[in-house]
Amino acid sequence: MAHVETAYAKINLALHVRRRRDDGYHELETLFAFVDAGDVLTATSAAQDAVTVMGEFAGGLDNPFDNLVAKALGKVPRVDGLRVTLEKNLPVAAGLGGGSADAGAVFRIVKELHGLPDDWHERATALGADVPACVESRTCIGRGTGTELEAADDTLAGTPVLLVNPRVPLSTGPVFKHWDEKDRGALPDGDARTITLEGRNDLEAPALSLCPQIGGVLAALRGTSPFLARMSGSGATCFALFDDKAARDEAAERMAADHPGWWQMRGKLR
Repeated sequence: MAHVETAYAKINLALHVRRRRDDGYHELETLFAFVDAGDVLTATSAAQDAVTVMGEFAGGLDNPFDNLVAKALGKVPRVDGLRVTLEKNLPVAAGLGGGSADAGAVFRIVKELHGLPDDWHERATALGADVPACVESRTCIGRGTGTELEAADDTLAGTPVLLVNPRVPLSTGPVFKHWDEKDRGALPDGDARTITLEGRNDLEAPALSLCPQIGGVLAALRGTSPFLARMSGSGATCFALFDDKAARDEAAERMAADHPGWWQMRGKLR
């Protein structure tokens, strides 16, 4: 029997960088949210673990056994192996937590089949700072390096969202290195909508300095009259939130016509 799980695209509705820590990591405050679309994992029982990658962005993973799906399989104890086919629909190095989302989907598959150990959070954290949030794939606040999770309300659940990427990969490390180390303040208080509208993404400026195409994407999205357009994570993907599905679909069609080379994905917040 095949088990199919979506690796939901992660977006940062707000991302505040507070300081660079002594260990080299950054102290963050972020509002994670997840789109009801992304990569797709199909898993079947096997004598030993195996990973196959297909899809539009499969070429971005040079070694399928060195990606986060394979690493996640090695982090969760099981009696049987799993043969996993990863349909890579999300661009790589795009600010959508694609690899982390894939790892989170593996954890959910194993949870359904065998249950997860009590220390699953620590095992997920060892794979990446946003993997624990991706396991849950629900709106939440992340602190510390992003691994300290707090529940958040679902006032934005169901909100139509459009993701757009200029097809330019942008690695997280260089973006953080270009952050100006200015603390611009904490996440706002309030519900998810308030935090989103009053918050910001402190990595947007350094990402723009490395990838100026982001500015064009943001300008194009804002021209479609969403109630918010912002860069996600460390970029280069940007998102726009709309009041209704018709407005989102109209925006998507305009973006496709005006910028046929850009990648886009439609969905709604979970």
